[in-house]
Amino acid sequence: MSTPNQFSLEDKVVIITGATGVLGASMSLALAGAGAKVAILGRNAERAEARAEAIRAIGGECLVILADVLDMGQMNAACDKIMDTWGRIDGLVNAAGGNMPGATVTPTQNLFDVGIEDTRRAVDLNLFGTVIPTTVFGRVMAEQGSGSIVNISSLTAQRPLTRVLGYTLAKTAIEGYTRWMATELGLRYGGGIRMNAIAPGVFLTEQNHSLLIAADGSHTDRARKFINHTPFRRFGEPEELTGTLIYLLSNASRFVNGETVVVDGGFNAFSGV
Repeated sequence: MSTPNQFSLEDKVVIITGATGVLGASMSLALAGAGAKVAILGRNAERAEARAEAIRAIGGECLVILADVLDMGQMNAACDKIMDTWGRIDGLVNAAGGNMPGATVTPTQNLFDVGIEDTRRAVDLNLFGTVIPTTVFGRVMAEQGSGSIVNISSLTAQRPLTRVLGYTLAKTAIEGYTRWMATELGLRYGGGIRMNAIAPGVFLTEQNHSLLIAADGSHTDRARKFINHTPFRRFGEPEELTGTLIYLLSNASRFVNGETVVVDGGFNAFSGV
């Protein structure tokens, strides 16, 4: 007698926000490869269609929705479209987010000259860009009585990283939200709906590219510090996040709730000695 694959996402409907980003590309493709029907949410039409083409090329099923995670109306419209298409929502990956230059503090900048409005925008994008989709799509999961939500945290929520003030505030809040919501979901829905998070290590993305890669293509001093403090002595590859993502969305993790899984090549564990 065959044993069911508890890591399978076969026929599950999974939404991924921020799917047009660098990490979203590998995530969306991996979800489809695991059998999920993938709703690709993002703001860049060209990139969203590229994600869809990659999924269709492996025989996957997907839906492209252009929407802003900070717009409740657009999220409600997206939810209606997904429900009209597939009739249910089994998973949500809150991958929309990122940093912005004005929310950082440079080494030569006065510490108290931080851009407050840019910092507020960074918190809005990362935190409320997670809370709003969860509020909309989580309501469907509540009506079903089942679902798994995965948020994206960061190393900077585990230990302080210099410069990135807005990102640190936002991702620290994401972990607090993950624990709080996971507790409430568990108490109210008896394990049917779960929330967890992934904290990636250092992965090269559009948002951090200028901080890590110099104009001549070499690593910056900041990049070398990250690499030297990672026992693997390299950056992460986007596909190295996908196994953890599939695990948290699948039945294999059905008793895992309120946790942040760090995927960082050992950075957080390493003392430097």
